[in-house]
Amino acid sequence: MTDHGRVDDNGQRRVKNPVVRLVLIACGWLAIVAGVVGIFLPLLPTVPFLLLAAACFARSSERFHRWLLEHSHLGPPVRAWLEGGGIPLRVKQLAIGMIWVSIPTSTFLFVRQFWLQMLLLAVAGGVTLYLLSLPVSRQTPPGG
Repeated sequence: MTDHGRVDDNGQRRVKNPVVRLVLIACGWLAIVAGVVGIFLPLLPTVPFLLLAAACFARSSERFHRWLLEHSHLGPPVRAWLEGGGIPLRVKQLAIGMIWVSIPTSTFLFVRQFWLQMLLLAVAGGVTLYLLSLPVSRQTPPGG
């Protein structure tokens, strides 16, 4: 098996290929932008985008990874997740509330096929069960 990257002092495996590194850095920054927009738009999730950015930066740029983890507003939820602390209760409650306000409303107002309505409600139920299974942290989410 070939070595696809080097391991740094923190045990993170960084990719060697400069094109892959640039793609990961670009994806990380796009995820940061989406996460910041999510602070202001309740239907766009903030923490998952920040976790995606952290994963991209962990493989591509120690500097950007450290910046994200140490950021005063964006860093706490990422650090909490990475340390096994879960997501803030307020985020969990808001996400579940938004799911059950937006999906049934849009399903019954805009979707005419019964099977598709049931599928969307099943997806909402599945996402809700997943969110309920996540551990809760005591961290304050960004923007809150």
